[in-house]
Amino acid sequence: MAGILATAFAALAALLHVYIFVMESVQWTQPRIWKRFGVATQEQAETTKPMAYNQGFYNLFLAIGAIIGIALFWAGAAVAGRALVLFSLGCMVAAALVLLTTGGKYARAAAIQGTLPLVGFVLFVFA
Repeated sequence: MAGILATAFAALAALLHVYIFVMESVQWTQPRIWKRFGVATQEQAETTKPMAYNQGFYNLFLAIGAIIGIALFWAGAAVAGRALVLFSLGCMVAAALVLLTTGGKYARAAAIQGTLPLVGFVLFVFA
C-alpha cells in the first residue's frame, strides 16, 4: 500500500513539473502565464523568455527522473528506482525551499511546487 501511495504522489509531482515546464518553456509569453509568475509586462516576459525556457527544462528533467524511477521501482529494480525517485523528488523539494528564500510573496508558489514531492519523498522512504 505504501508503494502505491508513494507512486501516486511521485507521479503527481512529476505531472505538476511537466505542467510547469509547459508554462515556462512553451507558453511563457502568453499574458495569463507571465502574470501568474509575477512578471509585470509583455516586454519583461520577452526579456526573461530565455531564462524561463531554460528553467522549464530543469523542471521537465526532474519529472522525467521521477517517472523513470517509478518505472524502475515497479519493474523490479526497486533499489535503483527508489534512488532515482528520491533524488528527483528531493531536488523538487530543494527547489521549492530555494524559491521560498527569495521572499515571502513566493510562499504559495513554493508550497504548490514542494508539497507533492515532499509527501512522495517521505512515502518512498518507507515504500
